[in-house]
Amino acid sequence: MTHDENMKKMIERLTKVFSHSIPFHNIIGFEFEQLAQDGCKISFKNKPELIGNFIQKILHGGVTATALDVVGGAMAAVGMMSKYPDADEQELGKRMSRIGTIDLRVDYVRPGRGESFYAKARLLRSGNKVAVVRMELHNEKDTLIALGTGTYMMG
Repeated sequence: MTHDENMKKMIERLTKVFSHSIPFHNIIGFEFEQLAQDGCKISFKNKPELIGNFIQKILHGGVTATALDVVGGAMAAVGMMSKYPDADEQELGKRMSRIGTIDLRVDYVRPGRGESFYAKARLLRSGNKVAVVRMELHNEKDTLIALGTGTYMMG
């Protein structure tokens, strides 16, 4: 199997794990639209369970932070996978199980109003021990809701 084929297979597996194996992600309803070396994008629909300000029907800040962390962590995982092109699935799985959020900064730019949202991420740096990712959350009208910077421990 070529490096590109192996990378594609691992990204597909990672997408399934992030989409279906983490119960909290299922509650929010995250859907992966893109997960590749050049970026990651997830989306989710607004629903009553995600509201923080019930009077103004604004998305809960914790949901905003979670969306940014999920897309950032997934992007960090892709960065880690690209650093080990010859690693087998078992070794990559072991490394990925040790990825964790060290720091997450969220700047809430606007209230989280919208029918649906998407978060996207790009890798700023992927080192041996730490990855740094920049994230954004937008609503369906492309209005910027929040910005994030995440630092992730690499496996």
